[in-house]
Amino acid sequence: MQANLLVLGGTTEASALARALATRGVRATFSYAGRVETPRPQPIPHRVGGFGGVAGLARYLVEHNISHVVDATHPFAAQMSWNAHHACRDTGVPLVALTRPPWKAAEGDDWCHVPDVEAAVAALEGEPKTVMLALGRLHMEAFAAQPQHHYVLRLVDAPKTPPALPRYQVVVARGPFNVADDTALFRAHGVELVVCKNAGGAGAEAKLHAARDLGLPVVMIDRPQLPQRDIAESVAAVFDWLDQH
Repeated sequence: MQANLLVLGGTTEASALARALATRGVRATFSYAGRVETPRPQPIPHRVGGFGGVAGLARYLVEHNISHVVDATHPFAAQMSWNAHHACRDTGVPLVALTRPPWKAAEGDDWCHVPDVEAAVAALEGEPKTVMLALGRLHMEAFAAQPQHHYVLRLVDAPKTPPALPRYQVVVARGPFNVADDTALFRAHGVELVVCKNAGGAGAEAKLHAARDLGLPVVMIDRPQLPQRDIAESVAAVFDWLDQH
């Protein structure tokens, strides 16, 4: 049977896989969740939006004769990963996760680990600070519960409606980022603390190096629980997995 992949994407690794699939002439479809207004163009056919839960994804796999699924979503897209796990189990379609190892604190880092966004909000109790929220748009309004801070929001798209934060500034930028630019950004805005998710990978790691160099504390949100599945930590490993399945 000729391979026909569904790539659940949105990450740098997903885009790298799409380029490799196009180069090799492997039939595949790239799926975006639809949270970014202007997603990166891909060299393979793409779709945007949800599937309608586990049942909808399972139906899509069957109706489109999908032979393999690669979950290359963000490590915090837990619901999509669980839906893919259950849909692939129900349909018998092989599933692999193309993911990156989490970041680990190094000498000079000042990290406070928290389990979720709610705990990150609670960790900001205290005196007013300028806080860099490197979380995307999905969770930023939760920090309205700590209104004493001035928030610097780095987003891929400018928000259509003003965030429910009393004091904030939006920086529109798309990664990957570098240490020099992030250091300059933190200095320009007087950032005193950084809040981020442990996404891993090189594309967004610069802010951690900048925080270390400037002696800034980091509230690090740990990854959610994800299903057990085959893991590939590189594009080459995905092709090795495909050869085995």
